[in-house]
Amino acid sequence: MIKIHKSNDRGHANHGWLDAHHTFSFADYYNPEKTHFRTLRVINEDRVAPEKGFGMHPHRDMEIITYVISGALRHSDSMGNTAVMRAGDVQRISAGTGIMHSEFNDSAVEPVHLLQIWLFPDHKNAKPSYAEKSFAGVEPGRLHLVASKTGKDGSIAINQDTSLYLGKFKKGDVAHHSLATGRHAWLQVIRGDVDVNGSQLQAGDAVEASEVDSLTITATKTSDFLLFDLN
Repeated sequence: MIKIHKSNDRGHANHGWLDAHHTFSFADYYNPEKTHFRTLRVINEDRVAPEKGFGMHPHRDMEIITYVISGALRHSDSMGNTAVMRAGDVQRISAGTGIMHSEFNDSAVEPVHLLQIWLFPDHKNAKPSYAEKSFAGVEPGRLHLVASKTGKDGSIAINQDTSLYLGKFKKGDVAHHSLATGRHAWLQVIRGDVDVNGSQLQAGDAVEASEVDSLTITATKTSDFLLFDLN
């Protein structure tokens, strides 16, 4: 089964300093048909105004992945980690027994554009941990593993049996991704246009796939996307 989720069907909140689109129910946006997909709980596309952001706030028992699309995001947390993340950087926080963190736009003039993703962990009360890695220079036209349960192939390890791939495709690039029996997929388009098994998607659109053997992804213009292989 292939199901398309259009960008305009997402929840939307504009707070002036924050323009946010919510793929799944989040904050004041609630849709009983869109609370999560498998272990994927949140995909928020945020644009944060210069020097604005989220002050220290708590999380626990969640795998939090942030992907910076453009701009610079300043992070600090109760584990003592600080960082300024830029386009192509991926950050993972395993909140576990509990952490506090803040996120601010590090620029005085440019907005920061990012995706924040939450995954349910495969066990609760894990020891909190942090990791960050740049994927800005990955080779176009391939699926690059950026996060996985085991941290294989240079990916960031997460507490969930999910493989997260980044694609940066030029027009005409094609990739095939096989799904093992019982696995599911979610593809989120960041920018550009892609065709997934004959369905056309644009920036902000997504496709969920269950009970299919494989996905064929073709870029119909220069495109970036994330692909989740989920249990």
